Amino acid sequence: MSPLKIAVMGAGLIGKRHAAHVRAEPGAALSAIIDPAPAGKAFAEEIGVAWYPGFDALPAAEKPDGVIVATPNQLHVANGLELVAAGVPMLVEKPLADSVDSARRLVQAAEAAGVPLLVGHHRRHNPMIRKAREAIDAGRLGRILTLNGQFWLVKPDDYFDIDWRRQEGAGPILINLIHDIDLFRYLCGEIVGVQALSSNAVRGNPAEETAVAILRFANGALGTVSASDTVVAPWSWELTTGENPAYPRQDQSCYQIGGTHGSLTIPALELWSHSDRRGWWEPLKRERIPFVPEDPLQAQIRHFCAVIRGEEAPLVSGREGLATLAVIEAVKRAARSGAPVEIAPEPAPVRAGA
Repeated sequence: MSPLKIAVMGAGLIGKRHAAHVRAEPGAALSAIIDPAPAGKAFAEEIGVAWYPGFDALPAAEKPDGVIVATPNQLHVANGLELVAAGVPMLVEKPLADSVDSARRLVQAAEAAGVPLLVGHHRRHNPMIRKAREAIDAGRLGRILTLNGQFWLVKPDDYFDIDWRRQEGAGPILINLIHDIDLFRYLCGEIVGVQALSSNAVRGNPAEETAVAILRFANGALGTVSASDTVVAPWSWELTTGENPAYPRQDQSCYQIGGTHGSLTIPALELWSHSDRRGWWEPLKRERIPFVPEDPLQAQIRHFCAVIRGEEAPLVSGREGLATLAVIEAVKRAARSGAPVEIAPEPAPVRAGA
């Protein structure tokens, strides 16, 4: 089977990581870098692949089998609609768009045209998360009642030398918490209501630096999550999972999920339960669920290729990315207003040819 031709649109930090993973995937070949900036052209020349300033500049003969969209958030919808019109499957980096309304427009267009649309919530591809989902689905925790998540770390002062990182929308709610919310939905079900508060008490930038949210799930479970990019602490996905070697790994947890018959920590996958009777005087046993680590970004590329070939359905579809973005938008709205926000279900999807 010939390798699929995959182009990467956007040659920033995440675009370069995607390019490296495409080149490492036996079933794919990096066919082009699409980026109007001189730095994008220089990167393409450096790694020896074709460069184009925009998708419309590709010759018809060079049409890729799929495109990874890693451009700035505000360009995702325009880039995605261009790919829909060309009938090219796409993997769009998170967040799917900079608003629910614009994300919905892209999702509906892709569905109507029958073009595969995946969203880059790559953490779902982590084998550790898949094992956690298996344990929950098998009922090993009983009925899920509550969860707690933390994203606590400190971004260095020079991180904020770039202006957009100080502005509204660049705080940890949209940039970081969106990953955690997506995993909470994947593990525990749909979130139907939120309450939230946020603060910028330290830096005073328009972007929030700390946020706390209460989550209400459709199945009755309740969750709490807090995020701060100005706290010195070891409790975050970045610092506990070892997923990205740039972060010093800590032997701590970032999530705890509790049910009527057991609780689970992530990323250690420690399952706490009773051997016999349940009760506060009964001894607890601790079991660690084994898994084989794998780079989730690499697994995501392999999955993208399988979707293009029609071998698998998207793990994180456009609808999934839209639903996660809707929760994040609700958190931001609740933090601004101080009032609870309900999350309305999305209309039924539009099928191709309907």
